[in-house]
Amino acid sequence: HCNFEFDLCGWKQDENDNFNWHLRTSSTAKLGTGPATDHTLQEPSGHYIFIKSSFFQLPGQKARISSPILSRKNKNCKVCEGMVIIFYYHMYGAHIGSLNIYQRTTLKHEKILLNLTGNQGNFWQRKVLTLSGDGDEDFQVVFEGIAGEGPKDGIALDDLTFSREC
Repeated sequence: HCNFEFDLCGWKQDENDNFNWHLRTSSTAKLGTGPATDHTLQEPSGHYIFIKSSFFQLPGQKARISSPILSRKNKNCKVCEGMVIIFYYHMYGAHIGSLNIYQRTTLKHEKILLNLTGNQGNFWQRKVLTLSGDGDEDFQVVFEGIAGEGPKDGIALDDLTFSREC
């Protein structure tokens, strides 16, 4: 489980992208960019990770962050059919980009689990994604934010949780 209150909890910025996800609070955000509070504490001082479209990013540029490696060698993981990741996202703005979530094996094969594009509303939304259990290969989950055209529009993530099995 990662609520981003202290750090990135082992989540790593990908190197093959154009810019990074940033740890931030609403109290340090400029008016009109991002959520009014985080999801965990429901306070402006609470932390989450965020990307925003700006003059520094061109529309279509990507920021990627990946989970720690999840091992299929864990005996509980091999029998787990219903392993999930639960997370909260906030995507608000007229010219918001996209959020893609992938399951990536250690051999770098990626399977898309979710694509969200455009304004999703000015509130935190909960999502549960089932992770595929085929094969013995270790894997990661990758969150990819794609910049849109609005300089005040952004994508926020909070409370990323894997089910207990793995």
